[in-house]
Amino acid sequence: MDRPDVIAQLRALTARIDALVDRAQKLSEENRSLRQQHEQISGERSQLLAKNEQARSRVEAMIARLKSLEQHT
Repeated sequence: MDRPDVIAQLRALTARIDALVDRAQKLSEENRSLRQQHEQISGERSQLLAKNEQARSRVEAMIARLKSLEQHT
């Protein structure tokens, strides 16, 4: 193998390594972003579950009051 072939192969390998490094950085950034989104969505889910539970409790209390009113009339 002559020297120009080795240099060309090294340049090609360097370019592939650079592309892989760029891809790894992009994937790392995407992963970080997805983790943040997951945390945000999990927080929103918790809040919605709490609101749902409050609404359920209120509806149950209203039903109980209506039943009590029915029994007293």
